[in-house]
Amino acid sequence: MDLSPRQRTAVFAAVVLALAALGYYLVVPAVTHAHAPAAAASSSASTPATAPSSAGTPAPTAAPTVTASAAAAGGVDIYAWLPFTQQDLAAAAAVTVRFSVDYNTFTYTESAADYVGAMGGLITGQLATTLQAAYETPGVASLRKSQKQVSTGTAVITSLRAFGPSSMTFIVTAGQRLATANGTTSGSTQYAVTVTGSGSSWQVSDIELGSAGNS
Repeated sequence: MDLSPRQRTAVFAAVVLALAALGYYLVVPAVTHAHAPAAAASSSASTPATAPSSAGTPAPTAAPTVTASAAAAGGVDIYAWLPFTQQDLAAAAAVTVRFSVDYNTFTYTESAADYVGAMGGLITGQLATTLQAAYETPGVASLRKSQKQVSTGTAVITSLRAFGPSSMTFIVTAGQRLATANGTTSGSTQYAVTVTGSGSSWQVSDIELGSAGNS
């Protein structure tokens, strides 16, 4: 149904509150995950190659800037206005966090198939192909092996950028602890991660730098 600008602002304010509440259970506890010796890395001490937008990803609805007080939503059930339930949002957020952790978790002994395989059913087939090709890029792969890179990822969702009937785009701060033959460094990068699906079934279909937005 069509909402007035004031109602849309109230909806987005309430969604932000809902994400904050979910954060305690899904993202705040510094999710970490490490694979066994076998992995991938990017050409620097930050992250694997950023995957370009996947073709065919449903275009999410752009979220307007929230300027109203969260109280504007009052006691209204905001999920009655949205194309997903609170459980859908929680499921999509959980997949986003797990993928973002795996994206920055790898070791220099790991093959591209192993790196992508660790993400299991979290990603679409098209994104799996894209990530595997990026992992196998000659310059990136040789640097990863020569430096004996071992990376451990973390992830925290910071906001919900956009959504549609079958997609949500989260802004994620992905952390990385990268150990190499030359020492250990830590850093973080902000990504826009899009998941597609419905109900409790979601898969990541796109990842790009947060500053790039959706293509």
